[in-house]
Amino acid sequence: MPSHDSLVLRVAGRPVGRYVIRPELPARLAPRPCLHPVTTLAGTAVTELGPADHAHHLGVGVAVPDVEGYNFWGGRTFVRDRGPTELDNHGAQRHTGFQLCDPDGFVEELRWVAAGTELLRERRTVAATGLGATAWALDFTFSLTNVTPAPLSLGSPATNGRPGAAYGGFFWRARKEARTPEVFTADRDGEAAVHGTRADWLALAGARWTLVFAGATEDTRRDPWFVRAAEYPGVGSSLAHTERLSVAPGETVVRRIVTVVADGRPDRAEAAALVRKAVAQ
Repeated sequence: MPSHDSLVLRVAGRPVGRYVIRPELPARLAPRPCLHPVTTLAGTAVTELGPADHAHHLGVGVAVPDVEGYNFWGGRTFVRDRGPTELDNHGAQRHTGFQLCDPDGFVEELRWVAAGTELLRERRTVAATGLGATAWALDFTFSLTNVTPAPLSLGSPATNGRPGAAYGGFFWRARKEARTPEVFTADRDGEAAVHGTRADWLALAGARWTLVFAGATEDTRRDPWFVRAAEYPGVGSSLAHTERLSVAPGETVVRRIVTVVADGRPDRAEAAALVRKAVAQ
């Protein structure tokens, strides 16, 4: 069972991640449960929490910068014709309980609250599975239900006027190293070629580790990838890329991302094979 504030994910008894249930953070960082640290099977850390370049980047989790004007991402809010602006508009994700909690995964219920009002209710399902001696997979599904009596509009800095900044949804803040990580898909190389595109899988490779991300449902595969490598290492799946996403009262948005966490540097064929195995489990 988890402690009051965290639980440990394990693969075949080996710890590979800690899930922080109730992070103690200031309101402007949009407090939310997150995974950190996440490691490879060899013990190499592949996440960061509150790094100096972006204090509101919290390991692995779900964050949306604009839910009907409320910031569930943290930090400044991008305002059209004004740019990044400090606003008192931050929301928080509040853990309400686990429906299931095992060493290799959990099912969690959360409330997304802003200005004293619950906007969204989330069910989050996370599972860790082994893929061999050098890799494992993190299977992460989130379901967001509009619990208000009116439609909710989800946006991003891109939909609010900042080109190329369609972040919001699943997000993995990776480990920053001296060398910029490599980024590649089945047929593209480099941050510029991959960012904002749709691909069955996308890899981010550091000095001794590789993360391979895959959308595991049709809706998830339609979301373009948000990628950063040179400025900082991070990968996300964009809920609102060019247009805002409207969620009707009672409607549920579901996304599932499976991430292979590997030691070393798999080539394209190996990355694709690991993804196929991970999604099929």
